[in-house]
Amino acid sequence: MTEADFDFLRTLLHLRSGLSLSTEKRYLVESRLGILCRKRNIAGLGPLVQRLRLEGDRGLENAVVEAMTTNETLFFRDRTPFDLFRNVILPEKLAANAAHRSLRIWCAAVSTGQEAYSLAMILDEMAAQLAGWKIEIVGTDISAEVLERARGGLYTQFEIQRGLPIQLLLKHFRQEGDKWRISEQIRAMVELRQHNLLDPSGHFGLFDVILCRNVLIYFDVPTKARVMAALAQRLAPDGAFLLGAAETVIGITTSIVPDKQHRGLYRDGRSGKAQSPGLGYPFDRSRPLPAAGSRL
Repeated sequence: MTEADFDFLRTLLHLRSGLSLSTEKRYLVESRLGILCRKRNIAGLGPLVQRLRLEGDRGLENAVVEAMTTNETLFFRDRTPFDLFRNVILPEKLAANAAHRSLRIWCAAVSTGQEAYSLAMILDEMAAQLAGWKIEIVGTDISAEVLERARGGLYTQFEIQRGLPIQLLLKHFRQEGDKWRISEQIRAMVELRQHNLLDPSGHFGLFDVILCRNVLIYFDVPTKARVMAALAQRLAPDGAFLLGAAETVIGITTSIVPDKQHRGLYRDGRSGKAQSPGLGYPFDRSRPLPAAGSRL
């Protein structure tokens, strides 16, 4: 792969997905896109770049982006965000949203679904308290391939062993050969949609909780700031925001700020307040979702 080809691919990936690749990541490009070339019977990275330059093949561009996307995830990853969700965020929402009895959650960059399904299992544990509530969990990802895996809810033994408590495995999964499939009941709690975080999301409406975890680390600072500002626009004024363990808002944005009481929890910073919210903060929750199968 020539320097010109590498620069072209870096630019394409940054424009299409926000992914920022240093020169040290050249080996990663060669490895992952080499596999793509073999799958598509393309003679090598040079011919791949030539096709991208001359043909404007959007399907091939999508395949390149998907090949370069990191889809590492696991059930109850890092534990702390899920403890915050169960012990801090949900009690807040049960009180603050009692009048309209609805809860909206967005899992951005949901990958193969483990994060969204982890939240669904927590909510299932609270079914009695949430009886009569309208619960929406929207999971989005740039990759159509991983979303198909998420919809199927079928996981390997290795994936199951990574973070999933045995009692939840026995309750919500059934074994199929050497794999495990999550129950239809839990899958039905999650709406999975294809969405690029660089694209507008104004039609999403507002969310009580947004999780955007372990994806911003792949962006440069201007792209992080742009994505965080857009996500802040989708967060309800009394909402909660969760990042990955290695991610921070410091030096990037003031639209999302750390909660003063709970480490690892973030709030809407546009009002200049970062404390846990009080009760009954009113806002417009209009949020028509696109029809099934459409691209967000």
